[in-house]
Amino acid sequence: MRWSLIIVSSLLLLLGAAFSTSNQEVFPNPPSDGARLAKIYCSNCHAFPEPGLLPRAIWEKTVLPRMGYQLGIFPNDSVRQSWIETGAGGKAILAAGLFPANPLLSASDWQKIVQFYLKNAPQRLDQPALSAVNMDLRLFEVQKPTFQLRPPSSTLIRFKSDGGLYLGDANSQQIFWLDAHLNLQKRTKLAEGIVQVQADTTSEIFTLMGSFSPTDAPVGAIVRIPKKGNRAEILLDGLQRPVHSDWVDLNGDGRQDGVVCEFAKWTGKLAWWEQDTLGNYQPHILRNRPGAIKTYVRDFNGDHFPDIIALFGQGDEGIYQYLNDGKGNFTEKCVLRFPPSWGSSAFRLVDTNQDGLEDIVYTCGDNADYQPILKPYHGIRVYTNAGLGIYRETFFYPLHGAYDAIPADFDQDGDLDIAAISFFPDFENRPQEAFLYLENKGAWQMEAFSFPAVTTGRWMLLDAGDLDRDGDLDLALAPLSFEVVPDRGEMQRWISEGLPFLVLKNTAH
Repeated sequence: MRWSLIIVSSLLLLLGAAFSTSNQEVFPNPPSDGARLAKIYCSNCHAFPEPGLLPRAIWEKTVLPRMGYQLGIFPNDSVRQSWIETGAGGKAILAAGLFPANPLLSASDWQKIVQFYLKNAPQRLDQPALSAVNMDLRLFEVQKPTFQLRPPSSTLIRFKSDGGLYLGDANSQQIFWLDAHLNLQKRTKLAEGIVQVQADTTSEIFTLMGSFSPTDAPVGAIVRIPKKGNRAEILLDGLQRPVHSDWVDLNGDGRQDGVVCEFAKWTGKLAWWEQDTLGNYQPHILRNRPGAIKTYVRDFNGDHFPDIIALFGQGDEGIYQYLNDGKGNFTEKCVLRFPPSWGSSAFRLVDTNQDGLEDIVYTCGDNADYQPILKPYHGIRVYTNAGLGIYRETFFYPLHGAYDAIPADFDQDGDLDIAAISFFPDFENRPQEAFLYLENKGAWQMEAFSFPAVTTGRWMLLDAGDLDRDGDLDLALAPLSFEVVPDRGEMQRWISEGLPFLVLKNTAH
């Protein structure tokens, strides 16, 4: 079957304004020119998409028709119905008014928007100059597990704090526990799409998408498994494709609450779930939009209350802070906003300049909305924290299809290096960029390394940790077998080999 992407990806690029019938503005005398109309209708729900972000053919054949669907412009009603799934997910879409039955603007105004994009879009995107990649990855030694999974469909790879790994697999719907020698300790079948784990001394909390494929159906859940035994306790269910959760006391009542990213497809949300005295949870919506990818809980303003920072993809892309008054009331602030074509994929918090403030290391590279194209703005960005919720871009490394990046001092020379993966590299010309180790030579001057076995999988997941607790950071890469266009036989090879993950063992110690 055709797998879609796990966490960050949307199958559809929401470049059209995601208007609902309840929040549409009325313009009795709309501007006559296409540029002004585009800014009115395409900036209501996300950053304005400049024509230069995509080639003309992509605008014409894919994005503009989909923009029209968001504005109620369909060739016929059967096309509209085909975009609305059946069941509870479809009911949520209809309730949100995301595909209006009637156009929200006149046919002539829509054509002005279309012509604005087609006139101003480039024939092709200029590509950045790329650094050479050294294939002698001396710092790391490649280690493979002794078992196979066919097809490889990893949804979780995570180092355990006491050594070893967690591995989640979509096809078998299982979670695997492995020791420091990559030997299988135990396995348990939970559900489709085991994407995240948070462990403490007594239990492990797993986030389950419920459906690996994009949907608005409420089939996801959060479960807790005690470390002594395998009997799962459901904390939350009926969630719309949750992809991440954090569990911490947010309102100071001594009980553990949850922050849950319901990525969904069209109608998800970010919410915190308050635990009451009976152990039940009540949701408080922080942002009623789909595409929440990941959160961190931190104290951003020094008031000693736990705040939240979240990355959103799925059209209205950006990073938002939620400042807590200590009682569970949050104030939202957008600190970074990105164009919808960027394809936000991941972010990490780390103090990159040793000033005591955590900065943002962000990747964009999701490219699943149409036949993948090389985008010069895909890559790794560092946004330095200037305080008061202000972040400024201070570093960019171009990487087609960048999916995650981990900054750490891997070679233990006193500065930050970066390990990164790409799910959409240039398979034809630079397949080695599916994984890059960027060694910092000083002042963020990077030398890029990869390794010959990099093409044994299509890497979707990356984690860093000390597998054998020898004092240095190892890396784990986990693949998802997903088609390459044009097909050169990679899918069949990946399925046949059945490689569930790779470990890059750090040899610094």
